[in-house]
Amino acid sequence: MTRAIFAGAAVVALAAGGAFAQDLKFPVGEGNFNWDSYKAFDEATNLDGQSLTIFGPWRGEDQALVDSVLAYFTAASGVKVNYSSSEGYEQQIMVDTQAGSPPDIAILPQPGLISELVAKGYVAPLGDETKAWLEENYAAGADWAKLGTYKGKDGTEALYAFPYKADVKSLVWYSPDNFADAGYDVPETMEDLKALTEQIVADGGTPWCIGLGSGGATGWPATDWVEDLMLRTQSPETYDKWVSHEIPFTDPAVIEAINDFGWFAKNNAFVAGGTAAVASTDFRDSPKGLFSSPPQCYMHHQASFIPSFFPEGTVVGEDADFFYFPAYAGKDLGKPVLGAGTLAFITKDGDAARAFIEFLKTPIAHEIWMAQNGFVTPFKGAKTELYGTPALKKQGEMLLDATTFRFDGSDLMPGAVGAGSFWTGMVDFVGGKSAEDAAAQIDAAWPK
Repeated sequence: MTRAIFAGAAVVALAAGGAFAQDLKFPVGEGNFNWDSYKAFDEATNLDGQSLTIFGPWRGEDQALVDSVLAYFTAASGVKVNYSSSEGYEQQIMVDTQAGSPPDIAILPQPGLISELVAKGYVAPLGDETKAWLEENYAAGADWAKLGTYKGKDGTEALYAFPYKADVKSLVWYSPDNFADAGYDVPETMEDLKALTEQIVADGGTPWCIGLGSGGATGWPATDWVEDLMLRTQSPETYDKWVSHEIPFTDPAVIEAINDFGWFAKNNAFVAGGTAAVASTDFRDSPKGLFSSPPQCYMHHQASFIPSFFPEGTVVGEDADFFYFPAYAGKDLGKPVLGAGTLAFITKDGDAARAFIEFLKTPIAHEIWMAQNGFVTPFKGAKTELYGTPALKKQGEMLLDATTFRFDGSDLMPGAVGAGSFWTGMVDFVGGKSAEDAAAQIDAAWPK
């Protein structure tokens, strides 16, 4: 999908305090967008002459995409927007808030960091009305509202962050041609997925490519496996207790999920190169086995970003595709989705900042990015037919079908665990340690 970069025109428009139709990526009124939502926001918002600073994680091509959305906010509200980012944006936002010079709006993909800023009193609450809006308008809305809810400086919980732009992790990648040649169907349940795994071995093939290698971060792909399996073997409430350490890693619920990962990863017949290759194979190289002839493997569990490491020329939807990492039919836990995403929050309160949060509630704020690239949303009011690629549309529909959404658990845990002992513990588990011993090792690193 062609990515439009119109920064020059947009700068002119923003400097003038407004944007004209020809400066916008998609002219207002044309196409199948929810223009009524844009026009209603336009009519209700008149902040000509005001300005807004936004600090976020998007740089390069992604910044061009977010700029294309911000241009519509400026055109409708009259607010001049100054968006900026930096390579060390997590550290920068801490420095700026503590120095008393924060942006009006900050956007981050780390709920744990946002929670820390909220607890220090650096973030303004968004109010019960916005919380109710999320619960009503997002699929699995109560989960999304909970993701943006934190304890303030006084210890009272409230909604502080608005989830905007999601990423999906509950995906299994495969080659449609390889499946068709072998006569395999996409599994609908976890029971079907395990049966297919065994069938591929019976047919003389290798079902999975799994690679945990990632330099100093080796082991992190296994955490996604375990998190996905926690959501498929335990209730969402148990998942939350695990992530917050209300139950330890040594709890039987967690041991069950780790051993379920082991069912796939610790069987030499199930994994390309055998179990010994799992920890040593780089996660970027792991999916290449899908595309060899004959295939070295038939399936690969990884998040939506992984096509960046497919062989050059691979077309998603043709040469490679994905299906939902399925739930157990026998456990009645619905259709959980594991993912990540960014959240917008107010670090300097004002009319323009509040108007921006209201803008994120309009379908148009989602659809402009949806129609280009790299954006999926659980917003039920956005039109799925506007997605720029079939792959994005399918991921967006997974979010809409989800009965439960949970954020990547390791990203919510203290760094010593989520970016430390959890990684190394999973490598040790695949290397031969029992789930109980690996879990005890991981749990010992939890800050006291």
